[in-house]
Amino acid sequence: MNSAHPLLSLSGLRVQFGGLTAVDSASLDIAPNSVVSLIGPNGAGKTTLFNAISGFVPVASGEIEFQGKKISWPQTHELARLRIARTLQGVGLFSGLNTCENVMLGADIQKSSNIFTDLIGTSGKSEKRLREKAMEVLTSLDVAHLAQRLPHELSYPDSKKVALARALISDPVLLMLDEPAAGLDQGDIDELAKIINEVKRNCAVFVVEHHVDFVGEISDQVYVLNFGKIIASGAFDTVKEDPEVLTAYLGSNRN
Repeated sequence: MNSAHPLLSLSGLRVQFGGLTAVDSASLDIAPNSVVSLIGPNGAGKTTLFNAISGFVPVASGEIEFQGKKISWPQTHELARLRIARTLQGVGLFSGLNTCENVMLGADIQKSSNIFTDLIGTSGKSEKRLREKAMEVLTSLDVAHLAQRLPHELSYPDSKKVALARALISDPVLLMLDEPAAGLDQGDIDELAKIINEVKRNCAVFVVEHHVDFVGEISDQVYVLNFGKIIASGAFDTVKEDPEVLTAYLGSNRN
């Protein structure tokens, strides 16, 4: 893993929903150009932690540093400015737009303030540049041949690639992936692992995932969450043998 100062650092993150503490004093670091994965039993609070970083849930307490500076917890509309991109558990493509147009919508609004105008063709030069960039990203993921297809014409694995392309077009320094392997067969998971290992050449990747073998294949650092608390962290081969981690998984009957 990159030994530089963390790109993103969380300390003492606490998220509460009423009287329930969903994340309890969690701390983690994400180094530049690394893949950091967050795993844990169902209901452990993984997606809540993920959503706290990206502004989808309010934070009760804790500090966040990004690129060496303390910042306020981001709001969703601030992610583009920070160059943080995320995908959702689902695909979330717009049904009325083709593949290329869906990817274009992921462009940083600050770099293309007329993006919606561009998409209806009234700003030719800007639209052309944006379309070319979208095609470059689609090509890098081997789905450029699907550029004119609508979402309902795509296979599920290809839809996931298009959603990933939509995140990558903004040139993020941090890419956040929420269960990217969900719903994929083993061949598609293996391909996704190769893609993520290529992507980390250009940005850090933070992954929340249930597929443990996939996590082992892609991760430089793994954090394990259980009942809202970080119970282990380190290299995958070390973490998977941790007694507390084994107990959390083998002793969990939560769905």
